[in-house]
Amino acid sequence: MREFSVPPIVTVGDAANLTDPVWDNAEAAPDAVQFVRPGPDGGREDVTCRQFRDEVVAVARGLVAAGVNPGDRVALMSRTRYEWTLVDYAIWAAGAVTVPIYETSSAEQAAWILADSGAVAVVVETTAHATLVAGIRERLPELRDVWQIELGAVGELVTAGEAVDPAEIEVRRKQVRAADIATIIYTSGTTGRPKGCVLTHRNMYADVANAVPVLPNLFGPGASTLLFLPLAHSFARLIQVGVVQARATMMHCADTKNLVAELQDFRPTFVLSVPRVFEKVYNGARQKAEAAGKGKIFDRAEAVAVAYSEALETSAGPGLGLRAQHALFDKLVYRKLRAALGGRCQDAISGGAPLGARLGHFFRGVGVTICEGYGLTETSPAAAANLPTATRIGTVGRPLPGVTVRIADDGEILIAGDLVFQGYWNNEAATAEALDGGWFRTGDLGRLDDDGYLSITGRKKEIIVTAGGKNVAPAVLEDQVRAHPLVSQCLVVGDRQPFVAALVTIDEEALPDWLAAQGRTGATVAELREDEALRAEIQRAIDRANESVSKAEAIKVFRVLPRDFTEATGELTPSMKVKRQVVHETYAAEIAEIYRG
Repeated sequence: MREFSVPPIVTVGDAANLTDPVWDNAEAAPDAVQFVRPGPDGGREDVTCRQFRDEVVAVARGLVAAGVNPGDRVALMSRTRYEWTLVDYAIWAAGAVTVPIYETSSAEQAAWILADSGAVAVVVETTAHATLVAGIRERLPELRDVWQIELGAVGELVTAGEAVDPAEIEVRRKQVRAADIATIIYTSGTTGRPKGCVLTHRNMYADVANAVPVLPNLFGPGASTLLFLPLAHSFARLIQVGVVQARATMMHCADTKNLVAELQDFRPTFVLSVPRVFEKVYNGARQKAEAAGKGKIFDRAEAVAVAYSEALETSAGPGLGLRAQHALFDKLVYRKLRAALGGRCQDAISGGAPLGARLGHFFRGVGVTICEGYGLTETSPAAAANLPTATRIGTVGRPLPGVTVRIADDGEILIAGDLVFQGYWNNEAATAEALDGGWFRTGDLGRLDDDGYLSITGRKKEIIVTAGGKNVAPAVLEDQVRAHPLVSQCLVVGDRQPFVAALVTIDEEALPDWLAAQGRTGATVAELREDEALRAEIQRAIDRANESVSKAEAIKVFRVLPRDFTEATGELTPSMKVKRQVVHETYAAEIAEIYRG
């Protein structure tokens, strides 16, 4: 058993809560720009610290007027936009609990989260969201109010709140203690039912308050960021809270189709992203170079960038020749890549899935240091991170201040500290399984080196994390695909990959009847793998399964395997459970072919 601990820089007092920095900023720097949002004339307008505090109070008064009481759960279903942050802090100021829902969630997912959390109200963004909620309303007896952002939810709440004394918000806000619940974030479980992670104000406050001081390059004076990841994700939420904590400036980007233009216009000093976005930046630059007949130049520029970054980790550093080549390619290639991020961005944070040493070295060599970190929703979420001044590419960094990381005898990563969640909402069994004497069992496998840098080596749990950082529970998809009479087994793949795919086996006992209905006989599964009629049949099963999940979790590609899984070949246990690792090894070439190119 190995362990590494970093003492906390900040200890959160019992009376503290996440709204405190909003009020502190409004008093200490009322005219500092906290957010930039769309303006009424199609342009943009600044939101100062004082203005943000006042708007939070106004919306919170509206929530109180609607009957939202301290401790009530209020759901929030929207893309990343200013109103998301405003409503989130207003819910906290009213003493209530925010329950995020991904804006891409299916009706079944939304129904479960709203029902399980007992939400009394929900703020949605679009008419489609409102229609979705209306369709499940009869299953939600505790839900009273639905406000729609695109139909003026903020203005509606502000008007309703005019009858509430502003002093009521101050009383409620000060009554919120560090140990009180701030949010319940639902994450995918192995059973397919999302589990609600209960995070207190102390959990989130301790995480961000200890992270900001060790990330001065990101959260220092004049820092700004363009946030485009879903705020329903705990990783993006951490940056939101960090920006307020550090009094940095943030603009929201609701539509990633406009991301490049927004980056170049807003010119942030740092960005938060998942590996898939960095991969797209890299792939786009390479494709553009090849289309212009400059593929060889790009290849050489890439090799120099990686070599330069690798040399930074040696005692000697880059040699004179390497520095000269790096300076040349900075003029020819690297500046253009930095321009894609706005031109001022020298640091980035990557999480949600492994970045990989290749991309890490490439971007650092280009002039953008990507600080890869690690954590889970249950750890608020950041538990470890590479720092601009202490980066070891290929690892996820050292524990953040206030965090202890332990590697159990079986290799599982255990985490302790004020950032560890309180348990799963309404799920004592899952809580008991995850928490052990103050330690959170992550389900991930890893190792610690002598300097405390953590490397992730595998996953004990079956949850798939795509390259885009989306958590996918395979069981909910696999069970529904297997419901088709022609399907024997389905194994969902896509961990650390850009999309979800599936390996499907055919029930050889059901095949003859299906062939007969097609007016065909005698063909084997191996002969029918690419048969259009068979693939169309399986596609229908895939389509039905995809209806129960969000688009990001949906199966995009499937492969029909030449034979079924059996116990004799080692792919099934005696109780007929699929051995995932064995299947991955046996069909490694099939899986690789899915993602090739």
